[in-house]
Amino acid sequence: QAAKSARTVVITGVPDGLLHNDVMTDILIIHFQMSKNNGGDVEEVMYPTRRKGVAYVTFEDQEVVESVLKKDEHRLEDKRLSRYYLLKVTRYCENVSLFRIYLVVLPL
Repeated sequence: QAAKSARTVVITGVPDGLLHNDVMTDILIIHFQMSKNNGGDVEEVMYPTRRKGVAYVTFEDQEVVESVLKKDEHRLEDKRLSRYYLLKVTRYCENVSLFRIYLVVLPL
């Protein structure tokens, strides 16, 4: 089984504050398990996160990550939402918050 980070995607555009967090988590699980969304078995959803409108979805198989990323448009639709919401799905990267420090050496 691939590392958890390789099986995780970052979801932005999650409607914030409309529904209880548990309900939104269920809606995200349903969305990303549906074949019409190129989905598959979801292992875990982290929502809410420290960043507003952001969720992390971890799949059981890494292949599902690749197919989910290939889908042109992810419309989050559910009868509990008043309209659909476009989600942006990107690959999870552990180094996203690390900064590189460059050492500049000047000639004397």
